[in-house]
Amino acid sequence: MVDLSVRIKDLLFKNPVLTASGTCGFGEEIADFIDLTRLGGVVMKGTTLNPRQGNDYPRMAETPSGMLNAVGLQNKGVDNFIQNIYPNIRDIDSNFIVNVNGSTIEEYVELTERINELDKIPAIELNISCPNVKEGGMAFGVSCPSAEAVVRAVRSVYDKPLIVKLSPNVTDISEIAKAVEGQGADSVSLVNTFLGMVVDANSRMPVLSTITGGLSGPAIKPIALRMVWQVYNAVKIPVIGMGGIMNATDAIEFLIAGASAVQVGTAIFIDPTIPVQIVDGIQNYLEINNIQSVSELTGSLQI
Repeated sequence: MVDLSVRIKDLLFKNPVLTASGTCGFGEEIADFIDLTRLGGVVMKGTTLNPRQGNDYPRMAETPSGMLNAVGLQNKGVDNFIQNIYPNIRDIDSNFIVNVNGSTIEEYVELTERINELDKIPAIELNISCPNVKEGGMAFGVSCPSAEAVVRAVRSVYDKPLIVKLSPNVTDISEIAKAVEGQGADSVSLVNTFLGMVVDANSRMPVLSTITGGLSGPAIKPIALRMVWQVYNAVKIPVIGMGGIMNATDAIEFLIAGASAVQVGTAIFIDPTIPVQIVDGIQNYLEINNIQSVSELTGSLQI
């Protein structure tokens, strides 16, 4: 048997395939379709300190090779998560990771402190890259000083593995990655969605209520792959890659480019069983190529 396990700091994942935040709720939503224990982890939908209504409709639009979303971190807040979601997932044999969001550094810190009290949440993904909120989110992830400030503050109150989710809407993503590494990030995940828009030619109006939104899906894969490769060569901490992963071959390409693990997002809207198919596909690839451990693939790009 090949070894599919990967490790980030002291957190062990049974395989390198996770769901991407915002694409399967809190995991329960796809539990009727797949066995969640087959996955390396579930990164749950964005959670904030207080409830958020999200943006006005319409806030999703299809494109020829992907989709735009401008949901805006709609969620019922951390109290609802602790009371109504956490009891249902705490005993599932997988890594359930909370995607932490805030409008201010103080909100990030307070929310993180609340999550830190939950013994069955082994890590957080600190989202400094959301393009669909008017304040906070991506604003913290587009410059080194602001990214450093929020990561430093969260690191001071959080003693478990800290994954920082990076925005691709920057000049040099590797500089942001190095900045958060320097403030104690244990891993970086990338990329979040690219800022885009859709126009209705008949009405001459934007399709999304927010005018712009985040583009995901196959269209962004080549750019995401390039950014993962750049960041892998710039930092020493593990990289989690995402962006247009639709099948096992896509995932393997991200691993070869430098990712230690991957997140699957938009593909889940097409077929919620795809993450498990990717796990099986990676195992099959390793067996066919006589590779003993999936970690041997990470950064194995031949140049």
